[in-house]
Amino acid sequence: MAERLSAGNMGVALLANTLATVFTLYVLIELLGPISGAHFNPLVTLVLGPKAAASGERTPRTLLLITSQLLGAVAGAWLAHAMFDMSLLQFSGKARSGAGQWLAEAVATAGLILVVLRAPAAKAPAMVACYIGAAYWFTASTSFANPAAVLGRMLSDSFAGIAPASAPGFVLAQAAGALVGGALHRALGGQQASAGQS
Repeated sequence: MAERLSAGNMGVALLANTLATVFTLYVLIELLGPISGAHFNPLVTLVLGPKAAASGERTPRTLLLITSQLLGAVAGAWLAHAMFDMSLLQFSGKARSGAGQWLAEAVATAGLILVVLRAPAAKAPAMVACYIGAAYWFTASTSFANPAAVLGRMLSDSFAGIAPASAPGFVLAQAAGALVGGALHRALGGQQASAGQS
């Protein structure tokens, strides 16, 4: 919708995507947090894994969550295409590559992990949504910060897409960022404040 209504103005399209993401992310975290912990991101699930491991549920639950996240990304891309009368099966042609993009993804993901690990539970939905919204604008990559999002956006030849050839670099940068975010959390005292979202 943003791409169609922005008349070629990329700033307007990005603003529209940002607002849609922030509002939807906040609602989904509030809605699904009590059910699943609102895990939408494989890296968040992996970072929060040690807590689950202590309760003996890490391996099967982690695998189920990550599988669901990836399948949800594919289904979400297909649903968006169906709503806008686009071909369901497509791949993005939008190249996103280079050191600046990868650094941006590492920064975006490190910040997201830090917010997830340190946000007080009652404030986590708003803090995660606000952080991602802001990171759309302060990172060169528009802050995917999520391997599942990379998969979904790889399957959509739209403004938000990413070419399959660009995807591995993004995912590797995100993984590095997640490690940095976890290390920053530990350096700040390591007290986990929330159950984890996004």
